[in-house]
Amino acid sequence: MSDFRTTVIIHKPVEEVFSYMVDIDNIHEIMPLVVKREKINDEPLAVGSKLRETRRVRASDITSEIEVLAYETNKVFATRSNSNGLIAEYYYRFDEVDEGTQVDLEANIKTTGFKMKLLRKFLVNMVHREDGYQLTNLKNMLEGTKEVSDEDVSKEGEQLEEKVEENQTK
Repeated sequence: MSDFRTTVIIHKPVEEVFSYMVDIDNIHEIMPLVVKREKINDEPLAVGSKLRETRRVRASDITSEIEVLAYETNKVFATRSNSNGLIAEYYYRFDEVDEGTQVDLEANIKTTGFKMKLLRKFLVNMVHREDGYQLTNLKNMLEGTKEVSDEDVSKEGEQLEEKVEENQTK
């Protein structure tokens, strides 16, 4: 069972959507809180590749290592990040549909250590608030429908947090 899922249809060919998504130079447009992402080695992106990501979280920069778990061109891309016992796995699936490309994201959040396990629910909400909008950003960037700003990220994060809280009280 995933901690959160999201789906979007982008009116572009699957090759263009996949290529944009896996290009590390585009990460800030998809996830504006990510300040920098770089490959640790010079090899092409593939299963097992390691990346270093720096993210701005509440005025602090946090660096984590990202590992590519799955990479099948135009079909699947999956990553795992580990930052001080907070492990986030993102599985993206790309499907060609009549309207263009359907992209599905399934996020799984794991924690290690006693303190992190106690904070798990809070951490899942935080990750959802920070990264739950990324497919919307991907769609907006590729279709040219909207510029993404840090203010947009904040507003969208608040809306996602409200939805998560509503669903948890039901």
